[in-house]
Amino acid sequence: MDRKTAPVLEIKSLKDTGEFEGYGSTFGGEPDAYGDIIADGAYSESLALHKAKGTMPKLFWQHNSDEPIGKWLEATEDSRGLLMRGKLNMDVQRGREAHALLKAKDIDGLSIGYRIKEYSVDTETYVWTLQKLDLVEVSIVSVGANENAVVQSVKAAKAAHDLTEKLKAGDRLSEREFETWLKGLGFSNSQAERAARLHLKGQGELAAAADDGVAFLRALMS
Repeated sequence: MDRKTAPVLEIKSLKDTGEFEGYGSTFGGEPDAYGDIIADGAYSESLALHKAKGTMPKLFWQHNSDEPIGKWLEATEDSRGLLMRGKLNMDVQRGREAHALLKAKDIDGLSIGYRIKEYSVDTETYVWTLQKLDLVEVSIVSVGANENAVVQSVKAAKAAHDLTEKLKAGDRLSEREFETWLKGLGFSNSQAERAARLHLKGQGELAAAADDGVAFLRALMS
C-alpha cells in the first residue's frame, strides 16, 4: 500500500468534541513532492464502493493500524480534491493528544494510504498521473522525512516491472525507458545513464540497441 503526505492539513474546522475537516489530497495542478498528479475523480469508484458497503477509510495515527484514533464521518470529492470530515475519539489518549497537537498547530499533516488501480507515466518527465485509487486509510501524521524516498522506491519497482514485461513481450524501449528500467533493477543514476548511452547511442541504431536490451534481460534471467 502506498502513502502520500499532504504538506499542509487545511483545517476548515476543529471542535472541542473532536470533529474536524480538511483536505486529504488535491487534484491536478503541478506535480506534488512525489512527482505525482492525482486526476480528478481518482477516488470516486473507491468512495462509491465504501458507500455501498457502509464503510469508510480508517483513521489512524501515523499509519499505525494498532492506533486507531477516531473515525471518518464523510469523504467527498469536490473541485479541489478529497475533502474529509472526521471525529477524533476523545476517550482514547492518542485521540486527545492528536486533538491538542492539531489545535496548537504543532502538527498539520494528513497522509493517505491507498492502492494504485490505474495510472500513467510520462516517460519524459517521470510524472505519474494517478487515475484511479483504492482509498484504504487516511492518517494524521507528523510528516516523515524519509516518506518521499519510500514512495519513490515503490514507484521504481513498479516501473521496472512494467518495462520488464514490455521487454518480455518483444517490444523495444526508448532511451529514457531503458534508463528507468536499469534504475529499477538497482543501477545507480550514473550507471544507468552510462549504460543507456552505450546501448542506445554508442551502437548507432536504436532498434539494434533495443534488441541488445532484450538479450541483456535474457542473460539476467538465466
